[in-house]
Amino acid sequence: MPAPIVNVSKLVKRYDELLALDHFNLGIEHGEVFGLLGPNGSGKTTAINCILQLLRYDKGEISLFGEPMTPTRYDLKRRIGVVPQDVAVFEELSVAENIDYFCGLYVKDRSRRRSLVADAIDFTGLGEYVRFRPGKLSGGLKRRLNIACGIAHRPELVFFDEPTVAVDPQSRNAILEGILELNRDGSTVVYTSHYMEEVEQICSRIMIMDRGAELATGTKDELVRMVSTGEKIEIEIPELSAQALAEIEALPAVRRARHESERLALLCSAGPHNLADVLQALTARGVDFGKVYSEPPTLNDVFLEITGKELRD
Repeated sequence: MPAPIVNVSKLVKRYDELLALDHFNLGIEHGEVFGLLGPNGSGKTTAINCILQLLRYDKGEISLFGEPMTPTRYDLKRRIGVVPQDVAVFEELSVAENIDYFCGLYVKDRSRRRSLVADAIDFTGLGEYVRFRPGKLSGGLKRRLNIACGIAHRPELVFFDEPTVAVDPQSRNAILEGILELNRDGSTVVYTSHYMEEVEQICSRIMIMDRGAELATGTKDELVRMVSTGEKIEIEIPELSAQALAEIEALPAVRRARHESERLALLCSAGPHNLADVLQALTARGVDFGKVYSEPPTLNDVFLEITGKELRD
C-alpha cells in the first residue's frame, strides 16, 4: 500500500505562550479532496504553512509523497501547488504574464511552459482577459487568476486556502468545478473553506480541528454518525395547543420543539424512526397536519456539536 501523500505526526507549533498546533496529526491519501475545517484561530493555516515549510515548528514529523519534507526539499516543492486565501499576483503584469511567471518558478523549458500556461488559461476561462492587468479584473476573475498561477505547473498536490472568499455565485461554481476537474485529472486536493456547502459538495473526506488539534475525521456520513444530532422536521399545523406542543416536546427523541407561523419545527436526536414517532404522536392526539419536511443533519450541525462554535466565529 503506498504511503499517504501527506503525513503529519505529532506536530507542535508555539507562538510564545500560544500553542497553535498541539501534537497535530494528519494523513491524506492519493486522489482525495480533503477538507480541513475549523473556526478562526483553530490552526488550519498554521498547519498548512508548516507542511509547506513556510513556518518553523517546534517538533513533529512531516512527509510528502512518502519522503521527509524539509525547507530545502525543492524536488518535493515542485510537485506542490498553492492557492492562498489572499490573491497573490503582480499588478504590473498581465494575466498571461502572471501565469507564465509563476509557472516559470517550476518549469524552465520555455516551450513546455507556453503549453502549460495556455492550458491554465483555458482551464480557468481567462482566454478573453490574457492582456488585462489584475486591477481591471472583477473579484471572481482575479480569484481564477490566483488559481491559474497556482496550478499551471500541473502539481500532484494542491492546497486551496479559502479560494472562494468574496466571489459571486457564478465564479464560485466555476472554481469548485475546476477543483473537481483537477482532482479527476490526478491532483490530490487539500481544501479549507468557511462555506460548509462547498466542503459537502467537493470533499471526499473531512477533518474538523480546533485549538491546534484534530477533533474528528471522516466522510460526511461518518461524521454525522459521530454526533447525537438527528434530523430537523417541519410540519404544517395550523393550530396546536400548548399542551399538545409540550407532549410532543416530551417525546424521547425530540430535543427542541417550536410552533409558530402555522409550522411545528422539531430538532431531534439521532434515531431511525423519529419522523414516524412524531407523526404517530400527532395522530394519537387528533392533531390535523399538512405537508411534512424532514432534513438529515448537515455538516454545519456536526461542526457545531463537535466544536461548540459557529464556523464563522
